[in-house]
Amino acid sequence: QEPLVESGGGSVQAGESLRLTCTAPGFTSNRCGVHWFRQAPGKSREPISSIRSDGSVTYADSVKGRFTISTDKDKDTIYLQMDNLKPEDTAVYKCAPYRTTLSPGACIYTGQGTQVTVSS
Repeated sequence: QEPLVESGGGSVQAGESLRLTCTAPGFTSNRCGVHWFRQAPGKSREPISSIRSDGSVTYADSVKGRFTISTDKDKDTIYLQMDNLKPEDTAVYKCAPYRTTLSPGACIYTGQGTQVTVSS
């Protein structure tokens, strides 16, 4: 497993924005896709957004129109721009690269996640 670093979380008021960053060395050259998940206390893990190596993206209905996933391939970094945050967005957010059919490598990473807390 390769280490990745997630950052950008924090405590904000409802309606404010945060940008999460996930740096995963080698994810670009390995043509990994990336998922963003979140998990709130007492709840199951929720997939919220994904980006494939071809740049196509998906969003959960709960964040569609408010969150934007993007990458900087030169920096092996994945971003999650979160706008108009709501208290129900409070969770630990984690990014998870995954292997695609184009990946020469395994795309296995481990990270700690980053806490997002939104107060009303």
